[in-house]
Amino acid sequence: MVFVASEMAPWSKTGGLGDVMGALPKAMAKRGHRVMAIAPRYDNYPEALDTGVRWQFPIMGGDQEVGYFHAIIDGVDFVFIDHSCFHHVKDSIYAGELPDQSFRFQLLCRAALEAVWHVKCGVDPLTASNYGDDNTVFIANDWQTSLLPVFLQAYYRDHGKMLGSRSIIVLHNCAFQGRGPYKLAKDLNLPEHYREMTLLDDPFGGECMNMYKAGLMNAHRWVAVSTGYAWEVQTDMGGKGLAPVLRDESWKMNGIVNGIDYAEWSPEIDKFLTTDGYVNFPSTREGLLDGKAQCKAALQAEFGLPIRPDVPLLGFIGRLDPQKGVDNILEARHWLGSQDCQVVMLGSGDPELEGLMREMEQSNNEKFRCWVGFSVSMSHRITAGADMFLMPSRFEPCGLNQLYSMRYGTVPIVRAVGGLRDTVQQYDPWKNEGTGWSYEGESSNDLIDSISNALGTYREHRESFIGIAERGMQRDSTWNTAAEAYEKVIVQAKFDDYRG
Repeated sequence: MVFVASEMAPWSKTGGLGDVMGALPKAMAKRGHRVMAIAPRYDNYPEALDTGVRWQFPIMGGDQEVGYFHAIIDGVDFVFIDHSCFHHVKDSIYAGELPDQSFRFQLLCRAALEAVWHVKCGVDPLTASNYGDDNTVFIANDWQTSLLPVFLQAYYRDHGKMLGSRSIIVLHNCAFQGRGPYKLAKDLNLPEHYREMTLLDDPFGGECMNMYKAGLMNAHRWVAVSTGYAWEVQTDMGGKGLAPVLRDESWKMNGIVNGIDYAEWSPEIDKFLTTDGYVNFPSTREGLLDGKAQCKAALQAEFGLPIRPDVPLLGFIGRLDPQKGVDNILEARHWLGSQDCQVVMLGSGDPELEGLMREMEQSNNEKFRCWVGFSVSMSHRITAGADMFLMPSRFEPCGLNQLYSMRYGTVPIVRAVGGLRDTVQQYDPWKNEGTGWSYEGESSNDLIDSISNALGTYREHRESFIGIAERGMQRDSTWNTAAEAYEKVIVQAKFDDYRG
């Protein structure tokens, strides 16, 4: 199987997609599959060696030559596509207008399809071999690689080549679709029939070119990154214009929740919890009561908050964007300021929200501390030290922060959308079940109600709160479960070929 995406951790990452590409291929390799993972070479990656392979493709009116770099790590063949257009955006990999992005991602898709023929893979150069067309399944991710299924069909399968290959598209975020004026379709180097597949009535008015639409129409199967998101994208609101396409062939759809990498996100071995008063702690009740308490004190000290073991500490980590619902937290700041609690926030994005976050801290720095920006180490420390984690997203295809928080015994408070609905079970005090608080509404008052319930449980029913945190720590969020589900979808794709 061959995974293809615009980013791949640890070499390139802007969000959850990079994490998936860094972890899921390894999980599949552990299960005995031969796995290749392909992304652009934005910079010089010491692990990846130049294969010496060069290949040319016609892209937007001219021939472009790419190089292939290769590394094998944890049983996965990591392949990087080298071209100057990727080097130019190494500091902002989604920079540029749609024509610039289209150029880069067309090149990635064409080069990925040929990689299986031209890049010899394996540890031993004497026995290295290419992947070829041995029932290869290409797993494309989001709109940036949505042209891969189209190219596979138009340039290969329509001409009797790569008939053993299939394609799957993974839907991480349908808000971004490779959408622009339909006149840009002429730059896709596709036969007219396939160019017409990109035509879509734009929900914002008029007709447009939509690369995601063409990819979905040509892919053999789809995977949404949660069961909840698989349903949401087929609604007019959640599909962002693609819902009719997704409903027409809904039999293709599968929902699979992402996993997390326990080698990076485990309180027992987290490398960011070894200094400044933080400690590693086991995923047990004892760890929850002792080690996590030390991390909480260290977090309070690092942020300059009063060190109080009794006060509930709430955390937020994320992009400052309306999608993340951070404005609801900021709207609730006066109510939060009236409560006996502390709040730490980490994130950057919308300048207005950044300003409000700074004002929140200035208004009451005994309770609010806000870091405008991002720090990997601090994200781990907030996750470990906070008692509760706020995630009031307006939409969240899967979400990873709620999985990280539960792993560290930090109780999530989430809005019941997408993957948050799938992964956080609402606390039921009568049955003593649940792993957090999950609410339906969209307003700051709905968030306040949920936080109020959580604070009340923390203060007045301490044993129940500890039980919620324990159940979250015990939840299996490894990639192995997701990998097993992907295997089933791959089998479906291989044995349900409707394109011939």
